[in-house]
Amino acid sequence: MIALAVDNLSKNFGGVAALAGVSLEIGVGERRVLLGPNGAGKTTLFHAISGTVLPSSGRIGLFGHDITRLRADRRARLGLARTFQITNLFPRLTVLDSVLLAVGGADGRPLEPLRPMWSYRRRYDQAHVLLEQWGLAATARRIVRNLSYGEQRQLELVLALAGEPRLLLLDEPTAGLSPAETARVVEMVQRLPREMTILMIEHDMDVAFELADRIAVMHQGRLIAEGGEAEIRADPRVSEIYLGSE
Repeated sequence: MIALAVDNLSKNFGGVAALAGVSLEIGVGERRVLLGPNGAGKTTLFHAISGTVLPSSGRIGLFGHDITRLRADRRARLGLARTFQITNLFPRLTVLDSVLLAVGGADGRPLEPLRPMWSYRRRYDQAHVLLEQWGLAATARRIVRNLSYGEQRQLELVLALAGEPRLLLLDEPTAGLSPAETARVVEMVQRLPREMTILMIEHDMDVAFELADRIAVMHQGRLIAEGGEAEIRADPRVSEIYLGSE
């Protein structure tokens, strides 16, 4: 079964073509990594898939549903979640409160203003399980802005997982991390259930090759290469525009 189908997708910003006829299919449970230099269109593609921007033309299918014009929240209800290249958190909340919001948003039932917070026991239990499962239990009472950058990146991934997504978009999850922090994030991704489909933008070639089943390379808004590690390493176009030609 196809989890994500992008068909001839284009996005123009004025006279600039950020995406130019991008097509790709990702099977259920696949780990696909997007490579490419800055400005290649990778994050614009994520915005189009997640509903942050609408494409100028083309089609997007998610588990057989046409989501091309759906709002972002409707796409989330169909099982899509994402993280962002720049950490997007609530800096003044505690880690636990942040996860509680994510859990509450995932079940679709808003908080009732006159209902005491202690009555939301199921949400608290779910939040604590997530923090324990992903190694952040010790940070539960800490304010998010006081976390290290690596811990904030881990928390953002936990928030994306709160809704048990079927398709997870990860936008450079290891950007700016130390080698030790990168290793922790890689381990988190490797532990995700194989039935969860992952599309990931990554700048670190070692991380990309470690996590990917297949790799796609973008350049100037176009998809120029797809394949396994050996194919990508051997592709002269990739060597020229991304790895550097000799």
